[in-house]
Amino acid sequence: MSNAEYSSVMKRVTAASRRNRISRREFMVEATAAGMTIAAASALWAGNAAAETPKAGGTYRLGLHDGNTADQMDPGRYQSVGEIQLAHTHRSYLTQITADNGLGGDMAVSWSATPDAKTWTFELNSDAGFHSGRSFTANDAIASLNHHRGDDTTSAAKPLLESVTNISAKGDNAIVIELNQGLADLPWVMTDYHLCMLPANDDGTIDWQSGDGAGPYSIDNYDPGVGVNLSKHDGWHLEGGYFDNVEITILNDPNARQTALVTGAVDAISSVDLKTLALLARSRDVDVENVPSGSAITLPMFCDVAPFDDVNVRLALKHAIDREEIVEKILFGTGTPGNDFHVSPNMPYWPDIEQRVYDPDKAMFHLKEAGMDSLDVELSAADSVLPGAVDMVVLYSEQAKAANINIKPVREPNDSYWADVWLKKPFVFVKWGARPTPDNMFTLAYSADAAWNEAHWKNDRFNELLLLAKAELDETMRADMYREMCQIARDDGGSIIPLFVNFVYARRSNVRRGESLAASWECDGGRSASRWWLA
Repeated sequence: MSNAEYSSVMKRVTAASRRNRISRREFMVEATAAGMTIAAASALWAGNAAAETPKAGGTYRLGLHDGNTADQMDPGRYQSVGEIQLAHTHRSYLTQITADNGLGGDMAVSWSATPDAKTWTFELNSDAGFHSGRSFTANDAIASLNHHRGDDTTSAAKPLLESVTNISAKGDNAIVIELNQGLADLPWVMTDYHLCMLPANDDGTIDWQSGDGAGPYSIDNYDPGVGVNLSKHDGWHLEGGYFDNVEITILNDPNARQTALVTGAVDAISSVDLKTLALLARSRDVDVENVPSGSAITLPMFCDVAPFDDVNVRLALKHAIDREEIVEKILFGTGTPGNDFHVSPNMPYWPDIEQRVYDPDKAMFHLKEAGMDSLDVELSAADSVLPGAVDMVVLYSEQAKAANINIKPVREPNDSYWADVWLKKPFVFVKWGARPTPDNMFTLAYSADAAWNEAHWKNDRFNELLLLAKAELDETMRADMYREMCQIARDDGGSIIPLFVNFVYARRSNVRRGESLAASWECDGGRSASRWWLA
């Protein structure tokens, strides 16, 4: 290799690594192939390419999909991506999913449990405080968690805390959580986006109405469904929060979102239009992130509404969908086929169960078992939920015709989809964010009494196993329980789970990030505002 070629290669890979467009392994392969020794390449990676120091200052402009005029500030009723991203920008939690997808502290600095996992103690960060100037104390933590407990709560997170019997203060900077059964996942549960820490009122409720929070940025102006302006909170208790200001703009239209990024009107966007992904990736000014995740597409069917109340109808619809074709044609390969249970291959306790494949003959068999020769149903979707959602439903409808199933795609308005369509209509398109453990996902959406039991599905054995698995500390036995639960959901459940989607989002090249990206939500687990910086 000539000196000029060597210089060109090293300039390219060094620039790519500084922009996080190349892994350490890829960097090492290219650098050594160019003639550099392993020792020299390692030193360059550590000292030059990878070690960019975050810089403070500037305004970070984020364009988000799935924001609605119905968005609001009550954490128990968070639903949309807009609400979730804002929550991680201006509010804080006891724990967090780190950039490398581990579990870390946020407003709690440590936690411990009794051997039976029935009593947990969380030590709180004594330096944490709210934007209003109030210090964060145990009373605030207790009120914040109790907001999601009790008969009167309207919180969708109530099932996550169902086994909690008491929460008490241990001084000003610690709380003790007692449960009626062991819950090994409790520190992970505390990362749920509903369970943010807010200031307590004198009566034990929380002040969510004012928009106060303890996150890296405080709200200046908020117009639901339009956007929000935020300023840096100098008293934030964690490292990061490098920007002076953050501007979040709701851009539900994928073309408008992508145009805003390319023209520099925004610095990052939450969901790339996959139809133009390859074209966008060629831009020198844009870096595309393609992060495999546990984020699932579900097509829930109300199991207490005909014709979905017949398991054979549900099985017919599950066999009538070609998952591989949908991943390739709708997601352009940026996803993994699902198997009708809500555990992805990158989640703990994933069971290796035989993959369900497209089989129109088997679908027709189940229709006949239900006493039908054909089936006519409507399936609602909106592209604000996922770019290409309506196209996916159209493709599914074409696939299902081979089984004498006529699916009528219904394009719903982008605005207020979560308020007016999801949980309201009997067969709809849903995109779930990734959850850290099977227990978290099953408790939120598949237990019989869950507020978000989107299929109205109830299975006694599934619910029995859910309770047993929560308290089981033997990892092998727990894995066996989750495997049986997944098999039950696959064969009896009310949700078609055709695929798990990658989080595909993008940033302009002057926006820098760390070496890893959280796979829990778009934009680094919803924490791009606190973890990223401007070059």
